[in-house]
Amino acid sequence: MKSFLSAASACLLAFVLSACSNQPHSSTTTSPAGAAPMQPKIIAYYMGDGSDLQRYNFNQLTHIIYSFLHLNGNQLSFDSATDKQALQRLVALKKQYPHLKVMLSLGGWGGCETCSDIFNNADNRKAFAQSTLAIIKEYQTDGIDLDWEYPTIAGFPGHKFAAYDRANFTALVQELRAAFGKRYELSFAAGGFDEYLQTAVDWTAIMPLLDNVNLMTYDIVNGGTPHTGHHTALYSTPQQKDSTDNAVQFLLRAGVAPEKIIIGTAFYARVWEQVAATNNGLYQPGVHTDGADYKDFPTRFKSADGYMYYWDDIAKAPSFYSASKKTFATFDDKRSLAEKARYVQQHKLGGMMFWQLPHDTDQDGLLDSIYKNLTNKVK
Repeated sequence: MKSFLSAASACLLAFVLSACSNQPHSSTTTSPAGAAPMQPKIIAYYMGDGSDLQRYNFNQLTHIIYSFLHLNGNQLSFDSATDKQALQRLVALKKQYPHLKVMLSLGGWGGCETCSDIFNNADNRKAFAQSTLAIIKEYQTDGIDLDWEYPTIAGFPGHKFAAYDRANFTALVQELRAAFGKRYELSFAAGGFDEYLQTAVDWTAIMPLLDNVNLMTYDIVNGGTPHTGHHTALYSTPQQKDSTDNAVQFLLRAGVAPEKIIIGTAFYARVWEQVAATNNGLYQPGVHTDGADYKDFPTRFKSADGYMYYWDDIAKAPSFYSASKKTFATFDDKRSLAEKARYVQQHKLGGMMFWQLPHDTDQDGLLDSIYKNLTNKVK
């Protein structure tokens, strides 16, 4: 495919790659001096104003990703003063939790409307990288996570995508790594479904330059899906190929280093109505309605409303179904997260991430489960 790198960018990239050629790029080589490496990674996305930070135990996290910043022309930009204040509050946590990495995030679902056009230009990519570096330095953050949903394939309805996005995404990663050198972290959020994995990005070209890929192995069935399923299944089933394992095995076959693979988990449910009772609502036609935060499960899915809990031992995934309401819900819980933690350890993966921190309970929540299972603190 045609390269979209400018000659200057290519030369600078060659310099950076030459400097890194004797040592694989990793979090231990890109972290700011003095930061102690922590494994496995436990990464939280956070969308909030920073006023609720006392709720959380940041000793259980290695990274928190502030979501989201967006493009203003070819510059990375905050949407409001509130966003700046929220990021400042997150960075202030580093005084109490010096191990914690605070990352920026570009985009999100519906947040990358102009990405295809803007990044289809070498000067724009360079300007974006420089504006990102300026914000990182000004706010003393640790890097950026690219959440372009999606290059090359259809994402948010109406947002432009094109075949050249694939090469442009590679060029964008190259430009950012050239700007960052070894000092700052660079990751991206990747779709966990086959079309994205097979088409959207050039894994061989980008992964040597990235600290990790955050696999969005959730929303595999979603608001646009006219039937139920497991939205964050660990394993594939005869009825549903897309799963965490399906995505991870694709990346391993593609030569991605296992320690750079971060699997995604969901701190929320997806809900369908008008679902027949066949198979307790699983893999049945229905109408997607909304989501539900994990902290709201006890009031949202009450046994008094007919909800019963089911466990799929093939997918290693739970669900709720109410025959009286004809309503189905798919989600992660402590049981499924324990299975995913074992999977991470079995395959020597980099860790786990989740969307998003404010959805959790204040005590004994899903983050507790991830931390205890990944760090072997569960007997």
